[in-house]
Amino acid sequence: MKNKNILVTGGAGAIGANLVNILSASNKNIIVIDDLSSGTPENILKNKNVVLYKDSILNDLLLKRIFLKSRNKIDIVFHLAALFANQNSVEHPEKDLLTNALGTLKLLDLSTKSRVERFVYISSSCVYGSAGVDLKEDLSFSLETPYAISKFCGEQYAHFYHHLYGLRAVILRYFNAFGPGDPPGRYRNVIPNFMLTALQGKPLKITGTGDETRDFTYIDDIIRGTILAAEVKNATGHIFNIGSGREIKIRHVAELINCLSGNKAGIKFIPRRKWDKITRRVANIEKSRKILGYRPQISFDDGLKKTYRWFKERYCKK
Repeated sequence: MKNKNILVTGGAGAIGANLVNILSASNKNIIVIDDLSSGTPENILKNKNVVLYKDSILNDLLLKRIFLKSRNKIDIVFHLAALFANQNSVEHPEKDLLTNALGTLKLLDLSTKSRVERFVYISSSCVYGSAGVDLKEDLSFSLETPYAISKFCGEQYAHFYHHLYGLRAVILRYFNAFGPGDPPGRYRNVIPNFMLTALQGKPLKITGTGDETRDFTYIDDIIRGTILAAEVKNATGHIFNIGSGREIKIRHVAELINCLSGNKAGIKFIPRRKWDKITRRVANIEKSRKILGYRPQISFDDGLKKTYRWFKERYCKK
């Protein structure tokens, strides 16, 4: 993928920024929209062909200026922007709906009108609900949080614009991405929150028994799958799981992080949240292998070590 004009929403987040940094090396113009609710401009390497708009994807005037009035027609859209994630959506369901559903609809509509070459919509493994193992893209499921509902709504809108208007849309369901650039925080992911707690010398809090599993996927593999979704010709109209295909126990994650950090405070178990009924989760990535040629390359242990080195450098500055 070279010499394209590309829009990346959510491009200042951990995944989005790493994607932008890779794309900026070989493409004409990269436009980033990010309201910085969870991203940071420092994640994006300084490059003269990257323009960052610190704004919301709900800003109609900005979107129309980018899609319809810009000198450089947008060729490819990577839509990563979202209100993240489950607990945040439980506490703020209306904001979740507006950002994740209406925001996606606006982007799909303008992408269709401006005839973009490819629209890559980033969904989530959360749409599988409490279903746990061998998660295939055609699996039936029930939705259990506003975040899962709004992300699945975005998928349905993408299908609609693909089938009715011919928009070349691809849907990716990310599984528990982790890696450098992912900050800790109230609504953030378990790995950066574990790392911050460990560096503070406090016990790592696990909601549940610790035997719960997730499909942790290193950020480089996530980005590799995302770029393939924009490049592979016969990917349009499909949903793909982008995961590692391996189960990792949460207890194992905590133990490794305590070991890496030298944290002696151990682990503390607390009750599971009411909405969280997922005890196991692992992706079936056979469809992604077959059509996209996607093959995860980074082991969990290696990815965790890389992440910890970045995290320690970022959060333990003297």
